[in-house]
Amino acid sequence: MKLKRSLLKDTKKVPGTEPTVEPESQSVVAPDVGNPDSLETARPRIGGAGSAWKAGAVEQNKAALSRARQKMADDILNGHHELSLSPTVVTDRLGTDRRGDWQSQEAFQSLMDSIEANGQDTPIQVWPSDASWKPDALDPENVEGVRFDLITGRRRHAIAVLLNRPLRAVLASPEKRGSEHEDFELLFMRFRENEERENLGPFERLLSIGEMFENLKSSSGSDNVTAVSFAKRIGVHESIVSRGRTVFRDRELILNKFKNAYDLSFPDLQRAVSTFTAVKVTKAKVPEKPKKVIVTRSVGSRKLSMSSQGGKLSVSAAGLNLDKQGLEGLGDVIAAYLQEHGSKK
Repeated sequence: MKLKRSLLKDTKKVPGTEPTVEPESQSVVAPDVGNPDSLETARPRIGGAGSAWKAGAVEQNKAALSRARQKMADDILNGHHELSLSPTVVTDRLGTDRRGDWQSQEAFQSLMDSIEANGQDTPIQVWPSDASWKPDALDPENVEGVRFDLITGRRRHAIAVLLNRPLRAVLASPEKRGSEHEDFELLFMRFRENEERENLGPFERLLSIGEMFENLKSSSGSDNVTAVSFAKRIGVHESIVSRGRTVFRDRELILNKFKNAYDLSFPDLQRAVSTFTAVKVTKAKVPEKPKKVIVTRSVGSRKLSMSSQGGKLSVSAAGLNLDKQGLEGLGDVIAAYLQEHGSKK
């Protein structure tokens, strides 16, 4: 029987012919540019290439990290990157456009229950109180010691205070910051968010429109702000602006007369407002009453009193009984005096 040649082949290993293991070539973990933390920890693997190559790779990583941080800072300033803020560093500069008892309303309690169970879905909008503030170049998300002004999200801010939770926040558009009508722009941003969320009742909506109009007119210092131009600016009909001005002007009267003003439908509110249409009554100026001048003289034990008021002269003396001749003599004396000295008007 013949054996296969392969079985007859010497299988002994020849000394020095063991397989060699190639040294592992040096490589660098590719950084995730969108994640600054991954850039911070990215390091070249050991072995292989020379130190010059290593140094170049490290410098590339540093440059990528710097670009990522700069992009994050820009995104923060333009409202494209969220910040986590303590509610204690956020100040409500404008106040609310809601009813005075808004925190005791069912809608507020429902929102608080939702946030407590599921977290805050929508970030609030803020501006840094210092208009020149810029994020830290090395740690853009670090806002320790920075204060912010609240623009939108008063209920969410109040709930964060009550629950002692941090706030999700973004910076509002910086375009209107420092403008001539900055307060109006703040009011308008607040109104616009509530409009988009359909989050205001008829009374609150008209109150907010009236407040914006009066604020813009006051800051403009001119009569160029009309109901027509303002309506175009905020995107409502001019009749709504007129009603809003009336509601804002007579808000205290409406709230005192209609305890359910915040719950009124728009038609009911219109009827209520019509009862407060301003009618300016110009009161006739009452002429000033002429001043009365009185002079007294003693005549023995009696007192003579003379007075002048509005061109009228009066002489009186208690207990004096003068006959016609006596009165004529007194009249002559007075007439002679007036003839010589005249009368002052």
